[in-house]
Amino acid sequence: MANPLGTRREAASAPDAAWLEAHWMPFTANRQFKAAPRLFTQAAGAYYTDVQGRKIFDGLSGLWCTGLGHARKEIVEAVARQIATLDYAPAFQFGHTLSFELANRIVERMPAGLDHVMFSGGSGSDAVDSSLKIARAYWRIRGQGAKTRLIGRAQGYHGVNFGGVSVGGIVGNRKLFGQGLETSHLADLQPPPGSFFRGEPSEGGAALADSLLALIRLYDASTIAAVIVEPFAGSAGVIVPPRGYLKRLREICTEHDILLIFDEVITGFGRCGAWTGAEAFGVTPDLLTFAKQSTNGTQPLSGVVVRKEIYEAFLAAGGPEYLIELPHGYTYSAHPVACAAGIATFDILAREHAPERVRELAPHFEKAVHGLRGARHVSDIRNYGLAAGFTLQALPGEPARRPFEVAMAMLKKGFYVRYGGATIQLAPPFISTPAELDRLVDALGETLNQTD
Repeated sequence: MANPLGTRREAASAPDAAWLEAHWMPFTANRQFKAAPRLFTQAAGAYYTDVQGRKIFDGLSGLWCTGLGHARKEIVEAVARQIATLDYAPAFQFGHTLSFELANRIVERMPAGLDHVMFSGGSGSDAVDSSLKIARAYWRIRGQGAKTRLIGRAQGYHGVNFGGVSVGGIVGNRKLFGQGLETSHLADLQPPPGSFFRGEPSEGGAALADSLLALIRLYDASTIAAVIVEPFAGSAGVIVPPRGYLKRLREICTEHDILLIFDEVITGFGRCGAWTGAEAFGVTPDLLTFAKQSTNGTQPLSGVVVRKEIYEAFLAAGGPEYLIELPHGYTYSAHPVACAAGIATFDILAREHAPERVRELAPHFEKAVHGLRGARHVSDIRNYGLAAGFTLQALPGEPARRPFEVAMAMLKKGFYVRYGGATIQLAPPFISTPAELDRLVDALGETLNQTD
């Protein structure tokens, strides 16, 4: 069916309902959306343009992935050049120079010891599943094949592939799909309503992390391959671990010979005010996943960074040199166009000192978002870097309704924000001005106070 919008980019009428039916949209209430579609046609800087031609401030950096703003000329040009030069190269047994250049750029920004990059298929979900497979395979080649159990955390989000859903701890993402992998879960870090912590909660981190010891006593470390956590939980509503939590997890994993994986799909490459969440929190994992900000959202690119010891263990167990050491990878692993976008993105991140800019903006952002304490329906606010989550008091029997209504009202005011579960989430672009942050938060406060 022809596009009812034709080639027009703005001031277009609503699309025909039948034309919308072919696309089964992900993580979307398809019935509601197709009755009242929300369509973007352009993006530049910190703003989208919708199908009516209205400018919409991007209050979530796309999906946590466009911190440098949209349509950056340097990235656009790099992608165009690469498509015209080498649009695709086989990912298995052959290579291209850009993947090695980008891998070195990534390793330069990692904490010491994380030295080797395996690129995944493009999504954070692929990166997580790659990390889980690497963890299990590592113990098998080390002669400890019983170490298969994976430990995640309640309210953790690790993508939507079977491995990520299994270690993830958001019930709405799990309940439809039945039995997953052999997993257990640490207790969630959700603070009590009314906590209103600014950044890292100051106490109780080590004690919360000690809950891992109970799982070790139950299953024994000889059966546990890895623990996977986000430095802060993004999709659950910006839940920040208390001080000492990640450090204590690191200590326990080291003591009991368990791999520690940081899922940095959201926190990596600037959002925390550092190049990684590992750097921001001062804790180095054994494996670290990345995606979203790696190409500023322009191309799918993701991967896993691992310790030298893990990489070398696979090579040592690989047999004759012509044999594959790890039978894993994707058709689009280290896609040349995605790598070109990644290199251009890292150029901008470094040249514009993006992590430092986030650190500079973070206190202003923190003050603004916590200024909504006392706004109607707000039961808690949490923040870290350029990320904030608001928990809203639920309507009886409909915990997800009020955040949806707030997000829709915000869109009418010209602001895109994320709603999920009982929360509203903000993750504005790194290029935002303090005035833009104020307008975003002021609009949210006004909307909350106007919402039933």
